[in-house]
Amino acid sequence: MSRTKSGLRPTTTGWLGRVAVVLAASVLISGTAKAQDASPSVAQRAPLPALRVVDPGFIDTTANACVDFFQFAVGNWLRTDSIPAAYSTTGVGKDMTDRNELVVRSVLADATARRDSTPPQSTEHKLGTFYATCMDSSRAEADGLAPIQPLLDSIASVASRRALLREIAALQVRGVDALFNFYPNPAPHDAAHYVAWLAQGGLGMPDRDYYTNKRSTADSVRQRYVDHVAALLTLAGESQSAAQQDARRIMTLETELARSSLTRVALRSPSATDHPMSVVRLRLLASAVDWPSYFRDVGVSAPVGHVNVAEPEFYRRVSALLQGTPLPTWRAYLRYHVIARAARWLSTPFVREDFAFRSRFTGAKELLPRWKRCLRETDADLGDALGEAYVARAFSPDGKSRARAVIDGVREAFRARLERLTWMSDSTKARALEKLARMHEKVGFPDHWRDYTRLEVAEGPFVSNVFRAKAFEWDRTINRPGAPVDTTEWDMTVPTVNAYYSPSKNEMVFPAGALVPQTFDVGADDGANYGSLAGSWAGHELTHGFDDEGRHYDAAGNLRDWWTPADAQRFQTQADRVVHQFDGYVQVDSVHVNGRLTLGENIADYGGLLTGYDALERALERRGRPQLIDGFTPEQRYFLSFAQSFRESTRPEALRTRVMTDPHSPARWRVNGPISNSPAFAKAFGCKPGDPMVRPQELVPDIW
Repeated sequence: MSRTKSGLRPTTTGWLGRVAVVLAASVLISGTAKAQDASPSVAQRAPLPALRVVDPGFIDTTANACVDFFQFAVGNWLRTDSIPAAYSTTGVGKDMTDRNELVVRSVLADATARRDSTPPQSTEHKLGTFYATCMDSSRAEADGLAPIQPLLDSIASVASRRALLREIAALQVRGVDALFNFYPNPAPHDAAHYVAWLAQGGLGMPDRDYYTNKRSTADSVRQRYVDHVAALLTLAGESQSAAQQDARRIMTLETELARSSLTRVALRSPSATDHPMSVVRLRLLASAVDWPSYFRDVGVSAPVGHVNVAEPEFYRRVSALLQGTPLPTWRAYLRYHVIARAARWLSTPFVREDFAFRSRFTGAKELLPRWKRCLRETDADLGDALGEAYVARAFSPDGKSRARAVIDGVREAFRARLERLTWMSDSTKARALEKLARMHEKVGFPDHWRDYTRLEVAEGPFVSNVFRAKAFEWDRTINRPGAPVDTTEWDMTVPTVNAYYSPSKNEMVFPAGALVPQTFDVGADDGANYGSLAGSWAGHELTHGFDDEGRHYDAAGNLRDWWTPADAQRFQTQADRVVHQFDGYVQVDSVHVNGRLTLGENIADYGGLLTGYDALERALERRGRPQLIDGFTPEQRYFLSFAQSFRESTRPEALRTRVMTDPHSPARWRVNGPISNSPAFAKAFGCKPGDPMVRPQELVPDIW
């Protein structure tokens, strides 16, 4: 997923929707850090694994394209694929991530080997030291709980409500999800300036529904969470009986927070989190918090006059809990969240317990190799430093210009679709065209790289470096409320295999890590490139500006109703068709896709398919039609490329988690759903009315 805060959607992720750290040439790593990354010579530049935008070897020639196109396009791959033990899913995202991780691994190996000869304040030295301290597993085993003991001691000393709030603030600065979320973000009605946001948070399980769900399996999930909390507290020194008691108290407290939290479906409506108010009103809403003191404690230097409270009822409940919940329960709650945040970087017993609990939701059977875990944490915390080195080593300027040409072609095609819409009035259409004209894109990498001068990275416990990195990022942004929005900033790191649309900035962003095969290849034919980059990527992200959420933001990124009531109703009627279509698909076992939760992504998949196809046809008119490639026409290769860009196999445990937490449908339905609505697909593959891949016209959404 993107770095989207709970209770707000500053970006809408496309394609995979789960932020896969995309990284990339080869270095053998084993043993301790000094043995693992001893010198640059270790990082041999091995050839990158070959990936194709359309791979004919994936096609199941025994399947009927008009019955199940996903099976036809990738069935041969599905037949031979197996999910590695350390993964919950495999396919395009994993393959591209593995490919890119080889490049980043070599970058980190070089930085680690050279850190003794680089200035301590240089970004390269900090990058190498951060990664090296993570790789030093021997140090983690020897240190045990010591790296976080000062934080636990501070929590143990909390003896008043004022001290409790001060401790919550201190932990939030270090990246611990304590009670609620506070961060600067563009103001809903003034997207050119930041405002302070307050949003729901503080839960230890992946979603509030795990606390409130009444299904037969829900109790076992909740009991497993209580056991997990108790296990971590026991590892940290509590007796088993005390840990069990604390775990039950924590579960009760978090359940109260969950009941006051909005569901993910409710959060899809931008108006649900649009509650600007003065701090005076905030103090009436949540009187148990001394808000001016809290703002000072988290590092805000100027007085805060206004905030946006994403979920007012949540903060009303937070206030009551702060007043009524005994301090010992709060101390246990904070202690657990600190341990849980650090567990994966502590000694083996903590790492194993952390993984055992998380694997319940992912289905993974074993941990990723340490180098992958360290690489991904480095990308998360020092992303720009890593991205700059990645671009220098792996990204072609030719790739950027060719990709931008495809994206511009998608923009032209979408404009033409808007102009010929029959269900939208002229006044709304004029505003839609204005929004499209002002939508811009970022391709490849930022124009300016982040300055890490103020970040302290030291030899020693890796957990300490993580907490310092989180505090660095917090301090970098915390005083933004009231300031102009930084339009140059990216919400994803450059080596990431993903893309996103930001409604408040009205922009599409395509990191360099995503602009490689299987997504895009400068040497591939238009049919292949347009199916993937134009259809499932660029067209998808562009359509997010006009999906059930994005349509509420105007050309400047402000939350504003620019639709006529009649047009809004016509849109909703068509969107309901999409909901009904996907509600009918099975996610896993007997559990169906949640059509409301996945609506925005389903609209974007459909709009991307239609728009990318139009862009391909325009490109073929300009450049001429090629001969058959692997026996397929350009149009057929377009749909094959679109389908293969969603090539994925997922464990059942992960699918069960995703039906509650992920706004994306399973891969099969992201392919068959929109394609079965496309007359162009039916024509390309000779499908007839009545075939499963040709939905009745009266059920087909007429949306974009």
